[in-house]
Amino acid sequence: MIRALTGFATRSPWKVILVWAVLGIALAVAGQAFVPRATEASTGEFLPAGYDSAAALRVAERHFGTRPDANALTLLVARIDGGPLTARDERRIDAGAEELTRRRVAMPRTEDSAPLGRDYSQRPRLSPAMTAPDHRFRLLAVELRGNPTDPGMQDLYRAFRDATRAEFAGEGLRTGFTGALPESVDTADEGKTRSTVVGALVLGAIVLLHLLVFRSVMAALVPLLAVSIVGGAATGAVVGAALLTGVRLDPSTPQLIGVVLLGIGIDYFLFLLFRFREQLRAHPGRSGREAAAEVAGRVGTAVTCAALTIVVAFSTLGVATFGQFRVLGPAVAVSVLMMLLGSLTLMPALLAVSGRRMFWPSRALEREPRPGVAARTGERITRRPLTAVLASVALLGALAAGLVGMRMDYGQGGPDGPRTAAADTAAEIARALPAGVADPAPVFVTASDAGTLTAGRLDGLARALAQVAGVGQVAPVVLSEDHRAARIDLFLTVDQRRQEARDLVAGPLRKAVAEHRPEGTEAHVGGTAAVFSDISVAVGEDLRVVFPVAAVLIALILLLLLRSLLAPVVLMVTVGLGFAATLGAAALVFQRALDRPGVDFTLPLVLFLFVVALGTDYNILITDRIREEMERPGPVRAAVARAVRHTAPAIATAGLVLAISFGSLAAGPGSSTRQIGFATGLGILLSAFLLSIVLVPALAALLGRSLWWPLRPRGAARRSKAPEPERVMAG
Repeated sequence: MIRALTGFATRSPWKVILVWAVLGIALAVAGQAFVPRATEASTGEFLPAGYDSAAALRVAERHFGTRPDANALTLLVARIDGGPLTARDERRIDAGAEELTRRRVAMPRTEDSAPLGRDYSQRPRLSPAMTAPDHRFRLLAVELRGNPTDPGMQDLYRAFRDATRAEFAGEGLRTGFTGALPESVDTADEGKTRSTVVGALVLGAIVLLHLLVFRSVMAALVPLLAVSIVGGAATGAVVGAALLTGVRLDPSTPQLIGVVLLGIGIDYFLFLLFRFREQLRAHPGRSGREAAAEVAGRVGTAVTCAALTIVVAFSTLGVATFGQFRVLGPAVAVSVLMMLLGSLTLMPALLAVSGRRMFWPSRALEREPRPGVAARTGERITRRPLTAVLASVALLGALAAGLVGMRMDYGQGGPDGPRTAAADTAAEIARALPAGVADPAPVFVTASDAGTLTAGRLDGLARALAQVAGVGQVAPVVLSEDHRAARIDLFLTVDQRRQEARDLVAGPLRKAVAEHRPEGTEAHVGGTAAVFSDISVAVGEDLRVVFPVAAVLIALILLLLLRSLLAPVVLMVTVGLGFAATLGAAALVFQRALDRPGVDFTLPLVLFLFVVALGTDYNILITDRIREEMERPGPVRAAVARAVRHTAPAIATAGLVLAISFGSLAAGPGSSTRQIGFATGLGILLSAFLLSIVLVPALAALLGRSLWWPLRPRGAARRSKAPEPERVMAG
């Protein structure tokens, strides 16, 4: 199957290139246009139905008209001169709110707007909320409907924000907004230039790295072109599949897919390029198509197994209960399968068409290179393999020590997030009112019997809630139109994005609700803290299931590829050490050095999947080459040294490219993104430079051909024969 695909691609390269070009451009355009319609911004919507906060969301939608796409904003209005508001000021503010409610806000069309995007033009809903005790400001509750991650919706918010400022500025009043939508827009505005610069630097670094390695313009640019085409097709395929199946993607999924495909796509192309150059050096008379067919057929097996490792690892997320994980897994798996298809068809076709011109103007094909760093590294490792093993394990163990006392952080910005206008507004409100005023914790009560609810029937529950430590204020009971449900808003004294709020909701607050709800009713606690408290439980359960399932499936792939019982165990132990070291290092940096509450709650799972799966990729490449070299007669350690000499340049270059790709996330504005970028980049570097180039070869040198037990490479039976000439170095 693999050789059939690669053979067709090298026989009919222009047809393959044309199909991919058309497919990639079409799917990329469609994906960008429809991605807002395929995403779900509300984290609570990803929770299983059985969780308390998920039940609260359903009550809010069914009885109080809350829509899943409703964005609750808090509008602060104060005097420009800083003085207290007068009664006349408050009347003008309320009149201005009524006027804004009557006006239709038109969504502006900008360069960021998708050509086929949704029109979010609407009339906003504004209502008075409260005035600060010192009358320094008045708060208005605002509702805008739409996907907050859609550039069109963000443009509509900007238009509404500007209209609101103009409405009140003429009265000598200033305005400020806070909430999830203002926070995300302010963050995007502040980070737009930074994202552009970081993206340009990443691409520039990758091109420069290729130029230094291959001394060729084509070898530097063609991989990026190929990966862009396949990546666009993959993103479009994922978005299309989501729309057809009705599955909603997390807003971060398309960005994550782009980073993953950029890294692994260039990795796979590099594996082909290094082996292609080796073939052309060893056989000067061979045509480019013949060399491309031979290389793609040989490397295609290793690339296929490497890609399937990632696919299997992420597919295990399908058993997760937390919807954000359950959706992420198949999305990444589909995109990686698309990249695998491109690696077996488009990339060999490009090699077949370019031939020796791929490495122009370099003259590296005309002469045998001198032994370089890779050759010396292989010799040193095989000369003292036990020392290399002990030193590697000691370093990994030291980093893994950071796991002791590690905590999970479920915060979504809060005081530790970037300073934006929305954050400043929230801080101004918190100085005068309880921290939870801008983001109340609602308690929903529904009648489970045939009766109806009244405010008097819920007085006992309201009084009990007011006595809970951490509840600053209890709002009056709000009944639904049919009196079958009620909402009691609680204003907590701590920010709902903090751990203290989650502990309060999960413990004393839910206990008080359970003990004091009236007979014949059901009660559920909602809000930000409740949602993330339930997410922490769901994630903990998912980790206990996904980790072992993914590990077993990856081990099975290694077993089928390596045809050995011992080698898969060795590789899984090494990547396990790499995962522990990477997560421990992240805890040391963010929790200890930077004094964060803990590591982001998604980090262990993301690291496990990427570091284990991608680290296994590099291990597969070096191990496959070690086995190939051991099939030749001669000493085991010489075979290992040759494998390192030929393969280390490809692994090192691929590791740097992937680390740069993921490391770019560390420049993002959010704490979660920064942690994932730093930790994944570090994990890739450890996997490439320490595990695959040092630890695995050292273990192979110690274990010898018994590494392949119960089978042994054919070279073990041919040791009496004269050794074959060594291959020309690939690096």
